Order: sequence, then C-alpha cells, then structure tokens
Amino acid sequence: MQERQPSRTARGAALHRALHQRLEGGEIFSDPLAAAILGEEAVSGAETEAKDPSIRSTRLFFAARSRFAEDALANAIARGVRQAVVLGAGLDTFGLRNPHAQQGLRVFEVDHPATQAWKQRRLGQAALIVPPSLTFVPIDFECGSLVDALVAAGFQTQSPAFFLWLGVVPYLTHETIDAVLGFIAALPDSEVVFDYSEPLENYPPARRKGIVAMAEHVTAMGEPWLTHFDPAVLARDLRALGFTEQEDLGPQEMAVRFYGVPKDEAPTGAGPRVIRTRQQPEAATRTP
Repeated sequence: MQERQPSRTARGAALHRALHQRLEGGEIFSDPLAAAILGEEAVSGAETEAKDPSIRSTRLFFAARSRFAEDALANAIARGVRQAVVLGAGLDTFGLRNPHAQQGLRVFEVDHPATQAWKQRRLGQAALIVPPSLTFVPIDFECGSLVDALVAAGFQTQSPAFFLWLGVVPYLTHETIDAVLGFIAALPDSEVVFDYSEPLENYPPARRKGIVAMAEHVTAMGEPWLTHFDPAVLARDLRALGFTEQEDLGPQEMAVRFYGVPKDEAPTGAGPRVIRTRQQPEAATRTP
C-alpha cells in the first residue's frame, strides 16, 4: 500500500469480479457495481487478456470467496446479526448493494484512507449513491486502533457482528492479524470470513513456481505478501481464541461447491483458501 495511492490489488480484485460478470455471466457471484466503480475503459481493456485460461482460476476464486462470505453473512442475518464490518474493503460493493438494509443491517467499510478516498471519488463520478446504511471508516491497520475507529463510527461492541475480511490477510503482519482476530473474538457471537495463503513449502514443486511468480508480482507492485498460514496451525490458533466453529475451504472444496467440478476431478493440495469461523456466544468472555 503506497501512501496517497489507492491499492492496486484492491483494484485488481474488483476487476476480477467485474470480468466474472462478463465472461461467466456472474454465475458464481453477482456484482453489477464492480464495473461501474472501475469504469468501462478499465474493464474493457482487460477483457481480452482475461480470456486466457490460465487467469480463469484466479478470477473464479475471487468470485467464490465473495459468494462464500456473503452466503455466510446471510445466515448470520437470519439469526439476528445487524452489524457487518468489511475490513480492508477496497472496492468491495456489498455496502452499496446491501440486500439486508430493510432488515436493519448496518455496514461499516474499513480501509486505508487513500484507497477509501479514491473509492469515494469514483462513486461520485459513477453516480453511485451511498445508502444511509453504509458508514466509511478510514484507518491504517498497521498503526491505527480498529476498535476506536469503529466505535467512533457508531459500531456497538456489545452487539453481535459479522466481519468480511477478503484479500487482506496475506498483506498484514502476524501481529496485526492477531490483534484484529483478538478484537473480533472478544465480541458476542462474532463471526469472520477471510482468505489466506499457505506457506510456499506446502505447494508441490510443479505448482510452486507459479505461486512464487505471483508473490514476486505483488511485491513489485509495492504490496508484498507478509503472512502465510498452515491450515492445521491456523485452526489450532483460532480454537485457542475461542473460535470453535470453523469451515475452511481449500481448492478441492471450492471447486466442488462453486465451480461444479466432480470431487474426483477437483484439484487437491495447497492453494488459496477461505475460512469462516465463529466465536460462540458463551465463549466470548473478554471485553474489547
């Protein structure tokens, strides 16, 4: 994340979602606003390159992780949650679409001030209306207080909340991730969905080269991967925080659930993962 510049990876994620609408008809995840935020020129200019089969798997993962997160949020709404926090929101459009606004869902978008300011300018240029249910919360995760910023924006620490944390964790330090998870764990009946990458040594040699190339690419953009998690170790650490309910999807589970691939044909082994984990009400005994 470069000072005074919007995140390039945030724009890249939005571009994948926009292109999914065009190339796959939004089959996995519908996001009609991603293209509007980016602008027609940006989306059209990337469409030809995006048809390369080698890029498709990344695009589908971006669509599937959003689908997984918003499906889980819908379930949380059904049990009474009325606060959603989009951490490192980038150009995410959930707060603009908010299908649960009539049920009273309030959405807090938390992100770096530079990315958030750029996004708000784009919303104005695209004539997209910010609904009253959406509140912007500018903060730098590495040096600001998440709880203070949220409380100042009207977030209720004594009420249940759902956190969407997509495309962010790999770019943060372990210390920052631990602090955020500790805060979420201290809330009553809290739940979070986030994606993460496995350590490079978990990948078989044949696939490791591509992952290394991707890591080098984001480093060259000034947004290097800082943290990886082994799934078993992450599960243990989350349980230690009180996150007793966990649903962790790897490449095989994602392919079967969202891409329609038969299980015996789905890829196995290391890859990008997305996890949903919930702090059960009786386990949240700490105070944020």
